[in-house]
Amino acid sequence: MKKFILIFFLFGLLCWLPAAALAAADPPTVLNGQWQGPLKVPGGQLTLIITIVPLSNGAYYAALDAPQQRISRMPAEVTVKGLDLKVSIEQAGSRFVGKIKNGGTVLQGTWTQPGLTAPLTLTRLTASKPVAAPTKPRLTPPYREQDVMFSNLEANIRLAGTLTIPAGPGPFPAVVLLSDNGPQNRDVEQQDYRMFGSLADYLTRRGIAVLRFDDRGMGKSQGNYFSTTTVDLVGDAQAAMVYLRALPLIDNRYVGLMGHGEGANVALLAAAAEQATATPAFVVSMSGYGITGRDVIMRQQMEIMRLIGSNPAQVKAALDLHKEMVEIIRQTPNDNQARGKVAATLRFNNTDLDPHMARARAIQLTSPWSRYFLDFDPTRSLAAVKCPVLLLGGSIDLQVDPQRNMAPLKQGLKNAKVKSVKLTGVNHWYQPEMKDWPLVNGEQQPVFSPKALNVVREWIFANTEQPQALPTTGGTPEKTTAAPKGARKSAKTAQASR
Repeated sequence: MKKFILIFFLFGLLCWLPAAALAAADPPTVLNGQWQGPLKVPGGQLTLIITIVPLSNGAYYAALDAPQQRISRMPAEVTVKGLDLKVSIEQAGSRFVGKIKNGGTVLQGTWTQPGLTAPLTLTRLTASKPVAAPTKPRLTPPYREQDVMFSNLEANIRLAGTLTIPAGPGPFPAVVLLSDNGPQNRDVEQQDYRMFGSLADYLTRRGIAVLRFDDRGMGKSQGNYFSTTTVDLVGDAQAAMVYLRALPLIDNRYVGLMGHGEGANVALLAAAAEQATATPAFVVSMSGYGITGRDVIMRQQMEIMRLIGSNPAQVKAALDLHKEMVEIIRQTPNDNQARGKVAATLRFNNTDLDPHMARARAIQLTSPWSRYFLDFDPTRSLAAVKCPVLLLGGSIDLQVDPQRNMAPLKQGLKNAKVKSVKLTGVNHWYQPEMKDWPLVNGEQQPVFSPKALNVVREWIFANTEQPQALPTTGGTPEKTTAAPKGARKSAKTAQASR
């Protein structure tokens, strides 16, 4: 019983923490990517996907996805010695032990979880799948695209990203995209889905410049994500806005922030800043938190246990452990003391837990991000927000329930012009239900919800003065004249012209 409770406490808490990263003696670059394989289970098989990303500090970011079980981005730990590999997902009581084979194209070994041990072969997911018939070459996008770097002077780091600007003379309104918790690259890639890449392409084609960038320590960005708090990320967002406002093709009156999950709260914190030059012209919140961090974790844990059919006694015991662990961390400011208490509590509730693993978990739970998030109240500074805000939530979002999170945000934004939209059939990643995914080469592919894209586009048009992007034919812009600078386009007019 204790082991069962511990597993789900860890899952409920750690899925909101930066995923575990363990440095390897000699990190092989061949591990970089996503690995997929079928796991045979009684009555069928499950598809497992493990993402492994080497970070700039020599550590790893790793996560597990099991779509059939609704598991998404469950943190994992990676240990590599030569060609031997171990991936531990302790919050699920599971691990994969194997070898890197075939020149780094295959991971072959054994998967172990409670009640099951089975062989598992993982192969690298390629960016593009082979097709039977030749395809047309990729057309040049009908907008300007460039890799850029900008500085957060306060943190003394450089951040790298991609800037896309519509065709035409401009100047154009612009938006900075801010990612959810966990280190993400500029496209926010998940399996075959590029959440921010798709969003940037859609908005830029319709006259809105977009800057998306690698999180600290990811891709070409400097810094250490694992020592960063939510409030630290506000500085990164402000630095991105400063960079955009200095560009001649950008209308510096209309530079906004669009955040997902934790990124939405970063955007709202920036909008509450005292300095007008550091605040956005508008904010789009996609699944922002409206309740305290510790309540977010507890609510998700309850949802997870409900989905797996836990009985009331199991739910109560798990939540009691959750509260005990959180109070230890909040009441013990000294990290070394807190880690000792947390590790001892973890081992008391699971005598099989390895002492080194318990210590590693305790370090995670007392990280700067974790300490800040447990006490984070997203409504505290909302009264200072004056710019227009669009609140979005998905009706099938299992991570940020729109019913509990959107209302407190809307109530707190009493001095701002607010519109809130609950999107039916949209999940946390702003994908529609799988039955509505398009077919590509005979296979269903994840896509950003067209309904959500349309709502965002119309709202931004309604809150900015929008010069018309050049019409396009095929993949290149036509040589036509843009609308006069400053000509306001209503959402209806914008929709009719596209």
